[in-house]
Amino acid sequence: MAEKQRTLKNPVSVKGTGLHTGLNVTLTYKPAPENHGYKFQRVDLEEKPIIRAVVENVVDTSRGTTIEENGVRISTIEHALSALYGLGIDNALIEIDAPETPIMDGSAKLFVEAIQKTGITEQKENKKYYVVKEKMVYNNEIDGVELIAFPDDHFSLNVLIDYDSQELKNQFATLNSLDKFEKEIAPCRTFVFLRELEALLNNNLIKGGDLDNAIVIVDKKVSQKELDRLADLFNKPKVKVKPEGVLNNLDLFFNNEPARHKLLDMIGDLSLIGRPIIGRIIATRPGHHANTEFAKKLKQSFMSTEAKDEIPEYDPSKEPVLNINQIKNLLPHRNPFLFVDKIIEMNEDSIVGIKNVTMNENFFTGHFPNEPIMPGVLQIEALAQVGGVLVLSSVDEPEKHSTYFLKIDKVKFKKKVVPGDTLILKMELINPFRRGIALMKAQAFVGDYLVTEAELMAQVIKDKE
Repeated sequence: MAEKQRTLKNPVSVKGTGLHTGLNVTLTYKPAPENHGYKFQRVDLEEKPIIRAVVENVVDTSRGTTIEENGVRISTIEHALSALYGLGIDNALIEIDAPETPIMDGSAKLFVEAIQKTGITEQKENKKYYVVKEKMVYNNEIDGVELIAFPDDHFSLNVLIDYDSQELKNQFATLNSLDKFEKEIAPCRTFVFLRELEALLNNNLIKGGDLDNAIVIVDKKVSQKELDRLADLFNKPKVKVKPEGVLNNLDLFFNNEPARHKLLDMIGDLSLIGRPIIGRIIATRPGHHANTEFAKKLKQSFMSTEAKDEIPEYDPSKEPVLNINQIKNLLPHRNPFLFVDKIIEMNEDSIVGIKNVTMNENFFTGHFPNEPIMPGVLQIEALAQVGGVLVLSSVDEPEKHSTYFLKIDKVKFKKKVVPGDTLILKMELINPFRRGIALMKAQAFVGDYLVTEAELMAQVIKDKE
């Protein structure tokens, strides 16, 4: 039985301090509809802008993961997102009244506890996964970083860290099931080397840093006088170094807590792909930059595979749904501006048409005559005509109506269309057709390739008598 998408039952808030900004922050997880994904909303700004938590919006990974959309940023998002992904939540709106999420105790534990307290509910639509179908590798040989994804029948993540430090030697952490995330990964706190603390402060970072929200690793000899000065800097009682090479500010939950925290961070960063993953991932020395670059690579591969899966099957010997004469009864276009030869599929929400591109097309005479290429605008026109057939087929007396396109958005031309190509033109309603307005996803294929895509908005108007 297919798993259903999940969201929160009710809104729930947590309050804390931003790690780098030092600002007091309230973060509220709110329920969201199916296929919404994760989105942040800056409620401290007048227009309350939305920032989609997607890897395309990553703009900085220096000390946490930062996303930006339309000039508005949210920083240090990885722990808040890791809690959602780790609990199997697909859709959530995250309201926040500052440019940075609260650091809380340096882990995802308090985020998880808040979500569990309010509850999780199943939604009607099935989960949509990104399935790893072939080995994919990201590496940075200079830094010794390597992230690999393998095909598998479930999600698992293995992390190896190595800081070339006497006190933080090689550590390994693994998560074979998200069912274990809450107890084995969520409580694991961020860590920092003692030598880094003052430098971070001097660079106007970790204003909200506290010896209560990070494991401090001491990997070089330090005097008690220096430790006392550090304690004064953080307004804390005097501290000392434990035999394990960490400050006595916190007790470790696990011997490999730093590696487990890196795994926690990686889950948060991989959530930016936009869907849960099915596959086995092995990461050596991961960090936010490598995580998000790997996420981009995975998403690009997944989207390419998904696009191929969406290609309609075309059997030239099969009787069309509408032939050229039937199309001419619906559309006012005529040669040389009729760009649909037949309709091979049609239902209430989608339609597929065919355009055979030949050297006899009038536009080849003047458009790159020495290297015939079908103009991109005419590919859009062909898609628009197919969309026109779809919407006109849904109205009474279609011959008395015309379709006018109001907006063309998100256009991408991915491959040349040349004589001899057969264009498979697919149009799908994004929203239900209401009040004469149709918003459609447009895709044009040649063979196994997506050559053009866009979003088109059209209006159907009754012709004047």
